[in-house]
Amino acid sequence: MTREKAIFCWSGGKDSALALHKVLQSGQYDVLTLVTTLNGNFRRISMHGVREELLDRQVTAIGLPLHKVVVLGTSNEEYKANMEAMLLKYKALGAEKVIFGDIFLEDLRAWRDKNLAAVGMTGVYPLWKMDTRKLANEFIGLGFKSAICCVNEAYLGKEIVGRDIDREFVDHLPPDVDPCGENGEFHSFVYEGPIFKESLRIVRGEKVFRPMPAPAATKDSNSYNCEPARKSLGFWFCDLVAEEDRKPSPREKVCPKCGVTFLCGANVAGEKCWCSTVPLMPPPIEKDCFCPQCLKDEVAKRTAPR
Repeated sequence: MTREKAIFCWSGGKDSALALHKVLQSGQYDVLTLVTTLNGNFRRISMHGVREELLDRQVTAIGLPLHKVVVLGTSNEEYKANMEAMLLKYKALGAEKVIFGDIFLEDLRAWRDKNLAAVGMTGVYPLWKMDTRKLANEFIGLGFKSAICCVNEAYLGKEIVGRDIDREFVDHLPPDVDPCGENGEFHSFVYEGPIFKESLRIVRGEKVFRPMPAPAATKDSNSYNCEPARKSLGFWFCDLVAEEDRKPSPREKVCPKCGVTFLCGANVAGEKCWCSTVPLMPPPIEKDCFCPQCLKDEVAKRTAPR
C-alpha cells in the first residue's frame, strides 16, 4: 500500500502523542516531519512554555524529524506567513495532508481547514469527536506518561502544575474541566510511551505565574482565539528540564550564627557563590559559611577601625 505523505502538527502534549500513535499504528501516512511553533524570544513551545532543548530531546527519542516554526512577535500576520511558508515547503515534497490532535473545537478546525485550503492542503483529525474521558484513559492505559506543564488558573491551581496525568487526576477533575483540557484548561508534556524509542528523564523545576488574560474576541478571520468559559487572570507554568540538562543546585546550609537556612553556591560547577562578591573576612576563619546578612555584619565588625 502506498502511504500518503503528511506532516504532523506537534505540541509535545498528550493529544498530539495519542494522535501520532494512532497514525503510526494505521500505517496510512508517511509522516515527513513533526511541526512545532516556538516563541522565538523565549525559545519555548507556544502556550505550553516547554524549553526548546527539552522539545529537541523529546523528538529525538521519538525518532522523527522536526520543523520549528519560530514566531518572534504577537502578530497573526507573522504567524500566518511563517506557517504558510512551511506548508508550501512540504507540499513541494509531496505532502498534501496535515495531521492535528484536535478533538471537538469546531471553530478551530474550520480556521485550520480554511488556512490549509488556501495552499491546497487538507487536515486530518484522528481524535475528532471521540469521548475525551475515554481518550484520557486510553492514553494512560497505553503506558504514556505526561507531566502537566501549564494550567489556566481559572480552572486549576498551582498544586496541579508539574504533576503527572494519571487516573486519579482524571477522576478528580472539576466538572467543568475537560479530561483532555481541550478548552485550554491545562497543557502537558509527554516523556514516555509507545511512540518513544527511549524514555526521557525530566526534572520538575520552578513554578511561575504569568498574567496572560485570554485575548478578546476578534473579527479577524486570519486569527483564532480560544475563549474559556471562565474569566482567566493568567497561567501557572512548571519549568520542565531534562535530567541531563539540569544544573547542580546550590547547597542548602544553616547559618552557624543565627540559624537561618540559606543557599550556598560553592562547589556548583561553572558558577560562583554569592559570597564571592563579599570582601574576604579577616582571621579567624570560620569552619562553615555565614548567611548573607551575618557574613556582612561579621565583615563589618572585623574591619571596623579600632
